[in-house]
Amino acid sequence: MDCDVIVLGAGIVGVCTALHLQERGRSVCLVDRAAPGSGTSHGNAGLIERSSVVPYAFPRDPLALLRYGLNREPDVRYNPLFLPKIAGWLLSYWRNSSPRRLQEAARDMLPLVERSVEEHDRLVAEARLESLIQSRGWLDLYRTPKALARAAAEATELERFGLRSSLLDRTALERQQSALGSAAFGAIHWHDPKTVRDPGALVRGYAALFVNRGGVLLHGDADSLGRRGRLWRVGSSDGDVVATDLVVALGADSAEVCRRLGYRIPLAVKRGYHMHYAAAEAELQHTLCDSQRGYVLAPMSQGIRLTTGIEFADPMAGPNEIQLRRVERLARGLFPLGSRLDAEPWLGRRPCLPDMRPVIGPAPRHPGLWFNFGHAHHGLTLGPVSGRLLAEIMCGEPTFTSPEPFAAQRFA
Repeated sequence: MDCDVIVLGAGIVGVCTALHLQERGRSVCLVDRAAPGSGTSHGNAGLIERSSVVPYAFPRDPLALLRYGLNREPDVRYNPLFLPKIAGWLLSYWRNSSPRRLQEAARDMLPLVERSVEEHDRLVAEARLESLIQSRGWLDLYRTPKALARAAAEATELERFGLRSSLLDRTALERQQSALGSAAFGAIHWHDPKTVRDPGALVRGYAALFVNRGGVLLHGDADSLGRRGRLWRVGSSDGDVVATDLVVALGADSAEVCRRLGYRIPLAVKRGYHMHYAAAEAELQHTLCDSQRGYVLAPMSQGIRLTTGIEFADPMAGPNEIQLRRVERLARGLFPLGSRLDAEPWLGRRPCLPDMRPVIGPAPRHPGLWFNFGHAHHGLTLGPVSGRLLAEIMCGEPTFTSPEPFAAQRFA
């Protein structure tokens, strides 16, 4: 089977890349060993996060580092045996989180974040998936007056990026979301982000749009990747697929494919969990983020989804419920959760790069090889817009922003 482009990976990034290339007249085969949207794209908090204009940075405050070092915080946990394996990556992450470098990362990421909602809106309309999207924004909760005041000042600073927000005291917060426990003192209501009731269904809907427009979706494995001359070949259940261009959009698995091709891209994994709960006493009307404890409660089609923060552990190790149990206890004090609905916690792997920017663009040494991965916590948010940027690069179009900050050459 011949096509113009093989896209490896049917998560949100790969599916959106395939759609944008298809719109530009390229024949595309989308290949994955699993169903579209069944990996990390399935398990996130469902935020199209327009308000995250500053990347998640490594803590620089010595007291915060001491607290995290004790390994008792609910938002970040690490396996002590795994820490030496990732120490070099963490050091690079810490260096890139200096105030100057964080400001540079935010500047580079801003054009992508600014267009995230509108790029989703277009695909949602074309795929007729409006029933999955809510436009209520989300509530960023704080537990103390001091923390709320600091968050309000930061929200005011972010107004220059065109973001809309409201400061909610306890009374106003209760009007927005009933049945909250006493732990929440107030909140910032971010109005611009949108929320998704079933992220996996959204990706499957985008993939169905791709297929309905003539795209080819195949079951195959990146382990079969080979090259003959200027042609790329991937094995699939329908036979070999051959193309002149290949896009690696495999999320956390991208690093291994790149390594086999001779690229040392420092991709690490931040693990995260989710569990669904029945509603006990009231409907969860808004997505809630407990910013001081690092977890999210989101109303989903499957129930109320509790998503955890970061766990540093062997990416291929089985689930460990320590972090989930910690935040579940906190969440029950914030909102009345019913019984667990899942037999086991879901475990996902967020692909992260130490400079807080994805890799989007051509491979330095292989003509026809392209990268689109490393979106960290914002794969769902940035899938459509990063797919657009890569398609513009591949098709020789003017790009809506400079691709230079996302080039793989920065890790040469």
